[in-house]
Amino acid sequence: MKDSSNKNMEVIALFLPEIKELIAEKDFGGLKQFLKSVHSMDLAAGWSSLFPTEKIIVFKILSVKRKVEVFENLIFLEQSYILNNLDNNEVAQIINEMAPDDRADLFKELPEKVFKKLFRLINKDEAQDVKELINYEEGTAGSIMTTELVELKKDMTAKQAILRVQEDLKTYYRGNIYSLFVTDQNHQLIGSVSLQGLLKSPSDISIKDIMTSVDAVKIQDQTDVRDVSVRFKKYDLLDAPVVDNSNVLMGIITVDDIVESIDKETTKEMYKVGKMSTEGGEIISYATASATELVKRRAGWLILLLVFDFLTGTVLKNFEHTLSAVVALTFFIPMLLDTGGNAGAQTSITLIRGLATGDVNFKNVFKVIKLEFAAALMMSLIIGTVAFGRAFLMQKDFMLAIVVGLSMISIAMLAIATGVFLPLFSKRIGLDPASLAGPITTSVIDVCGLIIYFKIAQIFIPALQILP
Repeated sequence: MKDSSNKNMEVIALFLPEIKELIAEKDFGGLKQFLKSVHSMDLAAGWSSLFPTEKIIVFKILSVKRKVEVFENLIFLEQSYILNNLDNNEVAQIINEMAPDDRADLFKELPEKVFKKLFRLINKDEAQDVKELINYEEGTAGSIMTTELVELKKDMTAKQAILRVQEDLKTYYRGNIYSLFVTDQNHQLIGSVSLQGLLKSPSDISIKDIMTSVDAVKIQDQTDVRDVSVRFKKYDLLDAPVVDNSNVLMGIITVDDIVESIDKETTKEMYKVGKMSTEGGEIISYATASATELVKRRAGWLILLLVFDFLTGTVLKNFEHTLSAVVALTFFIPMLLDTGGNAGAQTSITLIRGLATGDVNFKNVFKVIKLEFAAALMMSLIIGTVAFGRAFLMQKDFMLAIVVGLSMISIAMLAIATGVFLPLFSKRIGLDPASLAGPITTSVIDVCGLIIYFKIAQIFIPALQILP
């Protein structure tokens, strides 16, 4: 079974040649008709394969609804190009029809001068939404919520509520409706009604008689999005209301917002483990990326780690007499350091995932540490024994094999301890745990592992005990 990315490429490959041919023939009537058969998401996915002039031609031919659907699913660079090639009336039409959360995301990316220009084109209500949403810190529930929701009052009948839903759908609501939220006169949240439950209810029943409590699922607007995703998973939610500290209903988060948020967070975590700039979780796309962007995203961390690894050379220089006396010690350095780095990376990645999903927290941290160190001891003994056997078979020197085996045990224990404590320490002081994983853990093991190895060698190998 092919994966989704392969299927997307197959779909794009089918419609792009047809679009290009119709544009080349200037058959714009045929192009308009053909575009009706192409899903907006597929069109957005293949957008980067069109030439700049083709993009504008296709965009202008689309209906307003399709324009918005495609525009919302383009990267910021493509959105900017479109906005720069439309007149003010066309731009106003697009940004006023966008979903509030997508519109806020766009305005967050705009340079100040462009922000002011476009802000004047927004309707009064949408402008207020933008002001409220862009003030939320990135990574909070408020930053991913939408203000599009259906708000009911408890004294309404089911029939009145259905009419309210129909009216909202006609006038402004553009998203999918899963739940309807009940508020008091001060817009404070008091309950919810599922759309399905409302449609099945008798027309004269009061909303207060069919609404359910939202205490377990409502989310504070400053809640971290990772905690929001845990809540969605725990309660199997399609949407959830977002409230402020006064329990005033501010907006809702839908499951598609969470999927997008998780995708961004996962991308950020992967890039941090690989020591690359996260750029807010934007994926590096080879279809649009430049060599300059790749260097910008990667070079900083590589330079920092290179400077840190200068210490490895310093350690080797300080122990050059040890190495010259027993040259065979050098044969096992790659094996010891690579295995230690792998053990540290395994542990740190597991801890980081646990911290991100809520499986690890400071309430159960001692249990986690105890479990990791029990596993570390067993794994260290196992790989230490293997390392001892490898060294003995290779050199036929019992004391050298002892040195290699004990060093392997010590380095593995150090690596696992580093993989446990670095993420926990960074979380405690408010840093992102992923920033201390992977290569940084490996660099620590490289330096400390060499010192451990040579110190153990000086203890067990007689020839080294007489060195100054």
